[in-house]
Amino acid sequence: METLPVEICFQIFCFLDYQNLAIAQQVCRKWKALASDNNLWSNLFRERWGGDHALFYAPVGSKSWKDVYEVQDRCHRVGLGLKIIREGGDYYLVHQGEIQRYLGSRRQRKGSSSTLNSKREVNSGGSQEEESCRGILDKILFFIGDLEVASTDAKRGRVL
Repeated sequence: METLPVEICFQIFCFLDYQNLAIAQQVCRKWKALASDNNLWSNLFRERWGGDHALFYAPVGSKSWKDVYEVQDRCHRVGLGLKIIREGGDYYLVHQGEIQRYLGSRRQRKGSSSTLNSKREVNSGGSQEEESCRGILDKILFFIGDLEVASTDAKRGRVL
């Protein structure tokens, strides 16, 4: 692939689906630039949701077709309402497909006793009571996120 002209590489990338295109972006800088091309993502969007949706959801401002595709895909997977989703070990608050806030991760950092590793740790210096309350809230958020995932998996199981 290194010796191929950019145009031929681009034509090869046109045959990839969105998952493989996202993976190709992680290979090297050249592939990241090729796989981030707006035309590729625009075509993928049109193939999946049709031209009418593409006209309606066309990127505005600094957004790219890849950003629009990711939001629409997330809406398709989790719905439009306010949701807590889990992707891997990370939890996010999502509204209308847009990630509104990173809630944290179940993965523990070295030296951390909390079950949640989030940006809230920056505001340390709180009392023991605040830490205990935060730990309970984190567990509730994780439970809701896990419940959403289990509910979605059960619905998929019934459809299949």
